[in-house]
This record gives sequence, structure tokens and C-alpha cells, in this order.
Amino acid sequence: MVETIENYRAHAGNILAAYGGFSPRVLEAMRIVERHKFVPDRMVPMAYDDMPLPIGFGQTISQPFIVALMTHLLEPEPDHTVLEIGTGSGYQAAVLSPLVKTVCTIEIITGLGEIAAKRLSQLGYDNVQTKIADGYFGWPECGPFDGIVVTAASDHVPPPLLEQLNPGGRMVIPVGGRFSIQHLTLIEKDKAGAVTTYQLLPVRFVPFTRGVR
Repeated sequence: MVETIENYRAHAGNILAAYGGFSPRVLEAMRIVERHKFVPDRMVPMAYDDMPLPIGFGQTISQPFIVALMTHLLEPEPDHTVLEIGTGSGYQAAVLSPLVKTVCTIEIITGLGEIAAKRLSQLGYDNVQTKIADGYFGWPECGPFDGIVVTAASDHVPPPLLEQLNPGGRMVIPVGGRFSIQHLTLIEKDKAGAVTTYQLLPVRFVPFTRGVR
């Protein structure tokens, strides 16, 4: 799977060229996290294919290449605190876990969030904190954050998330509607608090939903 991710870098073109390819730390995290433990039993034979897979509740686990790319774009460091919006199966949080100090992850679907929280705990991801809530408002008590990753597409960048992003921090979020083109978007906040936004590549994510279910 990791070899496929590395070979797929051409699809990210200039994005990865600026970094000289994927971060070795991110690739190592992708190697050690067992994706088959984050998918339903019937999906296990396809767990290491580079494709999204259904995880129930109308949601999916993202394509490994996209997980690696979004993680890489955060530029995670060992002393960072990172917020994830959209826990899903817990896979993205698990990939972030060995790369940063703390992962705070929010899921809006109660059943999915409960399953993910139990799974992450059982697998020993002790630096991951979970919460069932509307991710639009972020998690102020867990922040501020050095990085924020959003795993559902929104038609705009939620202002509360920008407010909770540390100066010098980065946010990666798919922006666009359900029936329009979505772009993976990188947002950088400089030391003075000024925000710069970059549209990176077209993607397809489940929509950002509101209201705990």
C-alpha cells in the first residue's frame, strides 16, 4: 500500500515537488497503522487497496493516498496538538497518533463515533481524545491547534476552526458542495495571524453534516 502511495505522487504533482516527496515520518505511520482493523469484516480483503471503502452509516474510510497527503500537508511535529473533524472509523486519527503529541477528533454520528472511540482505545492509541459533537464549532477545550484536518467537504471554511488554529498552524480541508467540484484546500495562518489559502487538487468527500445524529 505504501509503495502505491509513493508511486501515486504524480497525481499530486507540484504539491509534493515542493517537499521532495512524502515525509518519511508520514510514510512510516502509514506502514505501521493496520488499516484492516478500521474497516468492516467484509471489507478486510480490500483493506490495503488504494481506494475508499464503506464503513457504515453512509460514510467511508478515505483512500490511503489521500490520508497520506492530508497528513503530510499538516507538517506534523512531535509536540503538535492536532484536531480532526470527522473521526469516521478512526483511521486518520490512528495515522496522526505516532506523529504528534495529541490528537483530538470529533465525530457527528453517534454510533460511528462510539465504535471508533472503543476501537482506538483497544488498539492503544492513548494520545487520541474523542468527542461526539458538531465539528463545525471545533473543540476549544482541546486546543488551540497546530494542525486541523477535516475529512468531509464543506462549502466554506468554518470560522471557529480558523479561530482555533494556532499562528503558524495549518488546516487541510476539502471545500465544495455535494454536487459541485470539491478542492483539497490548504490554509496557512502566519505568525501574525494572517491567513493564506491554496486550492491543491480536485477531490470527492462525503458532505460536512451538521447536528449530532
